Amino acid sequence: MSISTKYDPAAAEDKWYSYWLSKKFFHSEPDEREPYTIVIPPPNVTGVLHMGHMLNNTIQDVLIRKARMQGKNACWVPGTDHASIATEAKVVAMLKEKGIRKEDLSREEFLAYAWEWKEKYGGIILEQLKKLGASCDWDRTRFTMENDLSDSVIDSFIHLYKKGWIYKGIRMVNWDPAGKTAVSDEEVIRKEVNQKLYYIKYTISGSEDFLTIATTRPETIMADAAVCVNPNDERYAHLKGKKVFVPLINREIPVIQDDYVTMDFGTGCLKVTPAHDLNDYELGVKHKLPVIDILNDDGTLNELAVILVGEDRFAARKKIAVLLDEAGHLEKVEDYKSQVGFSERTDAAIEPKLSMQWFCKMDQLSKPALEDVLNGEVKLIPEKFVNTYRHWMENVRDWNISRQLWWGQQIPAWYDHEGNWVVAKTKAEALEEFLKLKDKDNSFTAEEIAGFKHQLEPFVKQDPDVMDTWFSAWLWPISVFDGLKNPGNKDISYYYPTNDLVTAPEILFFWVARMIMAGHEFMGKKPFTNVYLTGIVRDKLGRKMSKSLGNSPDPIGLIEKYGADGVRVGMLLCSPAGNDLMFDESYCEQGRNFANKVWNAFRLVKGWEVDENLGNPNGQAIAWFENRLNEALAEIEDNFKQYRLSEALMATYKLVWDDFCAWYLEMVKPAYQQPIDAASLKATVDFFERLLKLLHPFMPFLTEELYHDELFGEKGEMDCIIVAPYPTFDPADAQVLKDVEVIKQVVAEIRNVRNSKQISPKEALPLNLKVNSGLDYEKWLNIVFKLANISEAEFVNDKIAGAASFMVGNDEFFIQLNETIDVEAEKERLNAELLYLQGFLKSVNAKLGNERFVQNAKAEVIQNERNKQADAESKIRIIEESLSVLMG
Repeated sequence: MSISTKYDPAAAEDKWYSYWLSKKFFHSEPDEREPYTIVIPPPNVTGVLHMGHMLNNTIQDVLIRKARMQGKNACWVPGTDHASIATEAKVVAMLKEKGIRKEDLSREEFLAYAWEWKEKYGGIILEQLKKLGASCDWDRTRFTMENDLSDSVIDSFIHLYKKGWIYKGIRMVNWDPAGKTAVSDEEVIRKEVNQKLYYIKYTISGSEDFLTIATTRPETIMADAAVCVNPNDERYAHLKGKKVFVPLINREIPVIQDDYVTMDFGTGCLKVTPAHDLNDYELGVKHKLPVIDILNDDGTLNELAVILVGEDRFAARKKIAVLLDEAGHLEKVEDYKSQVGFSERTDAAIEPKLSMQWFCKMDQLSKPALEDVLNGEVKLIPEKFVNTYRHWMENVRDWNISRQLWWGQQIPAWYDHEGNWVVAKTKAEALEEFLKLKDKDNSFTAEEIAGFKHQLEPFVKQDPDVMDTWFSAWLWPISVFDGLKNPGNKDISYYYPTNDLVTAPEILFFWVARMIMAGHEFMGKKPFTNVYLTGIVRDKLGRKMSKSLGNSPDPIGLIEKYGADGVRVGMLLCSPAGNDLMFDESYCEQGRNFANKVWNAFRLVKGWEVDENLGNPNGQAIAWFENRLNEALAEIEDNFKQYRLSEALMATYKLVWDDFCAWYLEMVKPAYQQPIDAASLKATVDFFERLLKLLHPFMPFLTEELYHDELFGEKGEMDCIIVAPYPTFDPADAQVLKDVEVIKQVVAEIRNVRNSKQISPKEALPLNLKVNSGLDYEKWLNIVFKLANISEAEFVNDKIAGAASFMVGNDEFFIQLNETIDVEAEKERLNAELLYLQGFLKSVNAKLGNERFVQNAKAEVIQNERNKQADAESKIRIIEESLSVLMG
């Protein structure tokens, strides 16, 4: 191909992604190979790509591409989640813009609008993932509300109900007044809020005295059922058995005693509102108090409030404060900070509310899911999350699985006109269940059965609630392969359990844990082996990225600016597993620069002319890089096995930029406008190709673009790097690597001498070596000659006075310059270095002389300190000898 001076990411991305799709490289079918399976954490159909998605899906793509290159049958299943609360809110907002209220529509009409919205907007995020390079098997794309998956959810509900693990009951739930639905504890975000603490006076019945009670919610006083004091609080001992009047409405309520009340908070008196606080509710049950619910589902006050009926709860708070003040019932108001729960989906302040809901028992379901993680059957990465997981699972509560919405899988419960209910998949099956309730002794005739069904059929109605979105998501690794709908089919048998799950720690309990529960309940085994938990993407100030803060860049904009490969590298360079990622756009710029570095290295090698008649002068350089490549491949593979993807990328980055570009290519490249020998070119091209394969999971587009150049041989239409064999490695020769590190230091020191003496790199310099180590310098001197422009090298036994000198390890090097050396300046330099080394040795000796350190430190740490000690002592001895030579 023709070589442009600059890499064009956009052109390569469009070309190669289309090509991969056309050749079905992403598609998987069961075969004889080892499967490697990932199911995507399905993004909401309401969603667009954000930085968290970018990180999560880059990690998944790196894992899936590497597995594919390693010859595994790689299957990455994509899909989206119907996101009941969020999607319904979007559809309601859309209808409002059209002047349509949800309340004026039938369920069927509303769902028609919802499906229309989903078809228009629901696939946006998946299309954006393609821009990132995500190599999902798009032929397998699933949606949590498609027919087969919905059937699986309904079947699982019926299965658990028949086991007695699903039940219906009145419980205090988290109520979202904006979404008009219950939400789970995990969907409530706690925030510290600036509030007011209102001190309200309650008149004591039969007296002109009053009690003062502090509350942040004066709008709920109309729901008060009692005032509670601590039985040990002497201030209120005289009120035992007394009653007080609720201000403004003058309803009489009792004073009760309970040690739940904290004597030193507020005034030590608590207004008990059982309908609007979980703890108050439990107090109410204990003391047999009435429950007065004064709030409508939308957060407005109802008729039971008596006053301010129809007002929003927050407007009512302000108005009631004024009314209390005017009536002489408001003693004072103070500023106060407290934690308030907000709906994750709508950001509305949560109301505790008594509600009839469906629940799933967790005690039995949670046991195998806890055991799997504790015994390592399912591995959490990093392991620090195991304790969090254990705490959650050991304190798990029954799961509220019903939501008061229309968008979602409708609960398969059916009611007759008398309030009886049954659980069944269809209305016809429900009628059969009602018949069993009616005809318990099987005495009905066929005619009576038909008549009963005919009479009952018009009255039977399905429960209007839908199931919690997570009740479909927990089946995801099973349902994407139709494991419930078609048990034992070839896909579920081959791909399940999956290998790796990549997700965020904040959904560890209400998605990851529940998938493990579902896996054991419905498949008899875990759904995956490893769970890689990413951190939160934050800005460089440490703030979580969000639209409200305006600190989150547009991912597609980043891709357009830096290229998909540049953004992928930028994300992964700063993303250790489980730790938050401090993102800065400069990382993407670094990724783009890296892509350009690889491109320019390719241009360099591509531009070399070959002379078949030349001998190979680069045998040692080639041998070194072969060993360095093997060493790096072993390190990178170890990082992958431990899911240290950031470290794997950094090791790859350094191998390419430092070892290959900065050192190896400089070692072997021919002189300006001179040809290269065939053996060196062949070795270099082979190294380059292996590096491209190593880079491919991280930088798929650039590597595919370069791989098809004729430099790397002719390619058939299916010969793509995406399916090329991943590099393997042999043991590295440690001595070769150690020797060349010394040689690199020698080159660097000679260059330092040039810089300090302002000697041109073009001027060849003679070198003298006084070797005190056992290193065979003659073996490697050709590299020093080339990289440091040395004219000749001579081994000497004594120091050379008047020469510029430096040390590498215990070996001494002298460069005799034409100019007369400044003896005093050299003595000053050596004395400064001696002073530093003496101070360094003193600190090492102090550490080794510390008995506690020697007893507690690891053996390798102690040995490292002893090596430092010996090295410093050797260098001090050599410097002292050099100083004695200078002094005559």
